[in-house]
Amino acid sequence: MGPAGSAAPEALPRIRRDTIGDALRRSAARFRDRDALVFDDRTWTYAALDLAADRVARRLLAAGLKPGDRVLAYGRNSDGYLLAWLGCARAGLVHVPANYALTAGELEYIARQSGASALLTQPALRATAEQVRHRLGIAIAGTFDGANGGELDVVATALDPRWGSPGDKPPGEDVRDGDVVQLLYTSGTTGAPKGAMMTHRALISQYISCIVDLELAGSDRILGSLPLYHSAQMHVFMMPALLVGAWTILIEAPEPARVLELLERHRVTSYFAPPTVWIGLLRHADFGRRDVGSLLKIYYGASIMPVPVLHELRDRLPGVRPFNCYGQSEIAPLATVLKPEEHDARPGSVGRPVLNVESRLVDAEMRDVASGERGEIVHRSPQLLVGYWDMPEETARAFEGGWFHSGDVATADAEGYLTIVDRTKDLINTGGTLVASREVEEALFTHPAIAEVAVIAVPDPRWIEAVAAVVVLRAEAPRMTAEEAERELVAHARAHLAPFKVPKRVILADALPRNTAGKLLKRELRARFAGTSDVAFGQAFAPRQNSDD
Repeated sequence: MGPAGSAAPEALPRIRRDTIGDALRRSAARFRDRDALVFDDRTWTYAALDLAADRVARRLLAAGLKPGDRVLAYGRNSDGYLLAWLGCARAGLVHVPANYALTAGELEYIARQSGASALLTQPALRATAEQVRHRLGIAIAGTFDGANGGELDVVATALDPRWGSPGDKPPGEDVRDGDVVQLLYTSGTTGAPKGAMMTHRALISQYISCIVDLELAGSDRILGSLPLYHSAQMHVFMMPALLVGAWTILIEAPEPARVLELLERHRVTSYFAPPTVWIGLLRHADFGRRDVGSLLKIYYGASIMPVPVLHELRDRLPGVRPFNCYGQSEIAPLATVLKPEEHDARPGSVGRPVLNVESRLVDAEMRDVASGERGEIVHRSPQLLVGYWDMPEETARAFEGGWFHSGDVATADAEGYLTIVDRTKDLINTGGTLVASREVEEALFTHPAIAEVAVIAVPDPRWIEAVAAVVVLRAEAPRMTAEEAERELVAHARAHLAPFKVPKRVILADALPRNTAGKLLKRELRARFAGTSDVAFGQAFAPRQNSDD
């Protein structure tokens, strides 16, 4: 026993813990009957979400799962998808989100590598899910919504009083905030996808950073349209919104016409999207027809926003407050923010580290680089992963030198504002000279005919790697032949760039390949053109559906 009036030592971890389930319970106590989430024709109050998380947790444990077991979540956005995550967190299970566009082989890799004991999906994705389940012998299966009969179904369980009533003892009393609650699989751009092990503590630390640095508030009316399997929508916006008492309408995908209609109809005040989605909204005919004046805060991230597009966005949404969000899954994922009042002076910057993140720019020997010089971004933070699942060597490399290595190259000014140059692997080494693809993209984006552009390296017999620009022209731009586009865009680049940076290839495309979160997939372009050294100017490119993160 401790001193008189103190708790027994064995009780202290439970009393002092701060898990995802604890955070949701606190919100339910504060906001009870306030609407928290809308999806299709269902509305969930804060109290209802909390009760639903308990019910789903009990149902998953009753199916035979044990704390620490991995639950593979393979589905599109829905209230059931969110409830499955909340139920896993409360039960002490490890949630494993998977891109819903993965093929059976790609899904099987994640299921096998994570050692998944259960697989949750949706009827539309059941065929792929069942292939994987049977190949690996995964005994426990269920759906997020739409199941029949007695099958494990998340929404049906959440609405079923047989799985618990208000006031019942909650499940998961032995869950610790240092426990792993989610495996966030990286995109696999540098090899096989890696499962970043995220603890309750890491995610809660990040939610606090988001609330402070993104100015999230209970008065926010949020549209969530990016996939919840992606850490940005789930952990930068959805979960912090639940902590502050905000209202969120969730939809399956960011289809421009629907997004614009919902922004107007529900008087949405806050919306996040990657640059490719913002470009799609700006180019849609409804952008000028819909009243989206209710928007107060807009957020962008996941890939670099071209400065000309940012200027256009601010011009067409005067008075709105823009936030640039930068990070990666391994840091939960928010690392830095450029705040609205900082945009005028530094429109291309990703800002400075958020509340719970410490960052440096270092050279290959882990020495700090001087202001204005390029260096790799490294982090220390309670938001970071505790390692990659079953990959000790990759974990050791990531934390070499006592800091987490982001793999991103940046410069910093005297006040510590970061500007991303490129991924370390994405610099183009043309004739022994390094060219940052972003610099070329920024120059090309100033041409009025360009809607989107991605600059990559392609093989070249003389230069080894040549600078190539894959370009999508605006629908309203004057029609140009491939030869005309070549002449005009190369001449435009020459007026803005040193000769060695000017594209030696220009490839016209109807669209650029993106993942389901709207992130541009340059590796799809590299793979398309990696085997040839004679890519012609103006070659048409029709990207296939790509399933990677």
